[in-house]
Amino acid sequence: MRIISGTYKGRRISAPKNLPVRPTTDRAKEALFNILGHRIDLYESKALDFFAGIGSISLELISRGCPDVTAVDKHRDCTIFIESTAKELGMEGLRASRSDVFVFAQRTPEKYDFIFADPPYDLMRSDELVNIISQRSLLNSGGLLIIEHSDKEDLSEVSGFTEHRRYGHVNFSIFEI
Repeated sequence: MRIISGTYKGRRISAPKNLPVRPTTDRAKEALFNILGHRIDLYESKALDFFAGIGSISLELISRGCPDVTAVDKHRDCTIFIESTAKELGMEGLRASRSDVFVFAQRTPEKYDFIFADPPYDLMRSDELVNIISQRSLLNSGGLLIIEHSDKEDLSEVSGFTEHRRYGHVNFSIFEI
């Protein structure tokens, strides 16, 4: 994995092989940040990265100037890796939280400008996550939720859905809640 742009552009991050992750491809990550670049001022944003894995999106957010990022993953080794990588690079503003995403979403008192979720493709509970985020008002006014998912999951009928983008086998559903 590499950081594509910003302060840490070009840095390669090698995750241990034993982590249960499927990192977002560089092509899809570039597309994601093109979407964000037209809709959100990252320099003024508070972001949440659900199912963070090795932190590819979280690290990219920090590199591009986002001052406050929370990465959530239930796997201890993933959150340890994210924290150690951020420390190694000298990044500030990134916190990793070991938690089930659905539990975190139900309990956090925080509000965010951008939420990204990249659940395991076989989980098929993205609609449930969107509903929790909506019911708990986790997005600030004008905030954006983007969910990465497989072709098998169609989120176009979920409340707040505004757009679908496809990049190879990667699908992004965009919500304004």
